[in-house]
Amino acid sequence: MPAPDKFLSFIDEHADKFIKRLGEAVAIPSISGDAAHRQDVFKMGNWLQGQLNTVGVQTKLVDLGKHVMDGQELQLPPAILGRIGDDSKKKTVLIYGHYDVQPAELSDGWDTEPFKLVVDEASGRLIGRGATDDKGPILGWLNVLEAHKTLGLELPVNLRFCFEGMEESGSEGLDDLIKSEVAKGKDGWFDGVDCVCISDNYWLNNRTPCITYGLRGIAYFKVTVSGPTRDLHSGIFGRTVYEPMTALVALMSKLVAPDGTILVPGVEDLVPNATDEEIAIYNKLDYSVQDVEQAAGAPIAISSDKATVIMGRMRMPSLSLHGIEGAFSGAGGKTVIPASVSGKFSIRLVPPQTPEDIATLVEKYLKDEFAKLNTKATLKIENLHGGKPWVADHKHWNFEAAKIATRAVYNRDPDLTREGGSIPVTLTFADSLGVNVLLLPMGRGDDGAHSTNEKLDRSNFLKGSKLLGTYLYEVGAIATA
Repeated sequence: MPAPDKFLSFIDEHADKFIKRLGEAVAIPSISGDAAHRQDVFKMGNWLQGQLNTVGVQTKLVDLGKHVMDGQELQLPPAILGRIGDDSKKKTVLIYGHYDVQPAELSDGWDTEPFKLVVDEASGRLIGRGATDDKGPILGWLNVLEAHKTLGLELPVNLRFCFEGMEESGSEGLDDLIKSEVAKGKDGWFDGVDCVCISDNYWLNNRTPCITYGLRGIAYFKVTVSGPTRDLHSGIFGRTVYEPMTALVALMSKLVAPDGTILVPGVEDLVPNATDEEIAIYNKLDYSVQDVEQAAGAPIAISSDKATVIMGRMRMPSLSLHGIEGAFSGAGGKTVIPASVSGKFSIRLVPPQTPEDIATLVEKYLKDEFAKLNTKATLKIENLHGGKPWVADHKHWNFEAAKIATRAVYNRDPDLTREGGSIPVTLTFADSLGVNVLLLPMGRGDDGAHSTNEKLDRSNFLKGSKLLGTYLYEVGAIATA
């Protein structure tokens, strides 16, 4: 069932108003990972609730409790639950998004003030922190609702909303909220939900829209090697004591090979081989080895085979070394032996791997390899956090509706993608509600989410709003088919 022409026209005719509203949202520095900005996250939540109420959504702010960050006990930003429509003959779609953002400073290398939306008329870019991650997509839903309210159009589905303010800082408190609401049954805000739509990811490139049916999970570790009680003079103690740095570097070198092969026994064995059908999906994607190398800024892809490289991002686990703490860095020629050093690394997980399974393998391997070093230094392994991977059935009616909507708005078939990043709440929704979940991106692959000069293209903001609305009509058509 196509979206009404007057809905589509409304989006174009009110573009300036919608962009102005995005500017209001970007202007609130809702940085969840900075204690100094916690009140700004609350301000953003209140602003968003007000906007939802204006377009007819019944809402409730949910207190998620407190947590400790930067040595301070802080109140967690509220989750916003919303609902509009209770027609038993219609499908009910749950929408998720987040209103917090990553840190940003002009000194980071931004060309413009991060929290002032800049409209680049020449390129059509809407530049500002949160423009694409995730304020633009959230406002896309508001654009859809405003159009229907103003035009007097009946929504084709019932809608439920769950917006949070801690996604960029681990979504603390959200899993418990989702599970508690589901446990309430008919008294909960998620009662009757038939499917979930999340718009918190991006196209692979700047050419082809996509629909995402999988995300990798994560297991994040910190390994600390300690020796003397204080830093030592290398001229006095070099080759007289066991040095923690030497042991740590040796240990981390045994985790992953230069070609990305994970050296921890058993980790890769957990993953079944790709089927011919899967490989065909990867080969069909409008994404190449050259795209990967262009994004990386250098010709350093691990293979010249397209499917191999893409599966490395989407379907295979990866282990990355992130850094060493406690060691000397900076200018000068400091020659100390560090007393204690810590290395951090993470493993991106794919089904059927779980953080618990991987932690067991990693901890055993590190202890065994550390013992082989015959050092008198001590080892400490910390499992900092983890999230399960997620894969959905991309042949489900929820995906079929999104495919039809994408063709209608963009006049081309979408790519079917699995993403290399992690959004753990996706799996929480899928497991707790027992329904199909899809990711329907608004932004492009070059938007620079989490980076400097984050942007959302004007065309993607407007067409993305049309896509979200059209998707609802296609879901609604399934209910009446």
